[in-house]
Amino acid sequence: MKLILDTDNGTLSVEESEQVQQFPLYSKEAFEAISRQWVRVGWNQKYQYGFSWMGRPIIQLPEDMLRIQEVIFALQPDLIIETGVAHGGSLIFYSSLCKAMEKGRVVGIDIEIRPHNRSAIEAHPLSDRITLIEGSSTAPEVVEQVHSLVKPGETVLVILDSNHSYQHVMDELTAYAPLVTPGSYIVATDGIMFDLADVPRGHDDWRQDNPARAALDFAASHAEFTIEQPAWPFNESELCSNITHWPHAWLKRRSE
Repeated sequence: MKLILDTDNGTLSVEESEQVQQFPLYSKEAFEAISRQWVRVGWNQKYQYGFSWMGRPIIQLPEDMLRIQEVIFALQPDLIIETGVAHGGSLIFYSSLCKAMEKGRVVGIDIEIRPHNRSAIEAHPLSDRITLIEGSSTAPEVVEQVHSLVKPGETVLVILDSNHSYQHVMDELTAYAPLVTPGSYIVATDGIMFDLADVPRGHDDWRQDNPARAALDFAASHAEFTIEQPAWPFNESELCSNITHWPHAWLKRRSE
């Protein structure tokens, strides 16, 4: 694909598959095309590795964190389950939202929680709402432990952010989707991998081996779930698509 950005004439030309489209530079279509490339270049430059939340690194696109904050506030979950811990920034982020709402707690699961990260998370002022579980998120004993933490009648939100291979995400969806409350979500993050196969830090097999494909296939075989980007609670623009690392991520459980 070729983008030609002409500030003199105020146009953006998009050339793809021998077809050329031209848009006004300051249009919705131009914004979406430029944003796609911004995300791709930013991912390759590790833009998402430059942020923290209340002292802990949070390796996420800020757009995605703001959007999931909107969902968490609207949903008011009793329990947020996240696979993948890393430095713990996401867990602290979710715990801070729970504290602000005066409701909810967080479970973080990782196959390896490094001692310095565990120490920093457990020493954090917001650690009182966080439970850490070390082990493979798909191991039967870990899945059973997580299930045991859900109390009857609780609203549950699940975020999958560990191993992003197709099969692992599919296994996580199978393991944790039953916990998701009607009207809530299981979020298969980092599906953007399918659009990063050709960037320098990408891998060609990501075209098929990615979380977005797993989420789409899971929804196709589980009628109780649908891929549905949460509506923006506030929008005075003509834009309607997230700038995101999480395309096709939001699996919503249909209300019963």
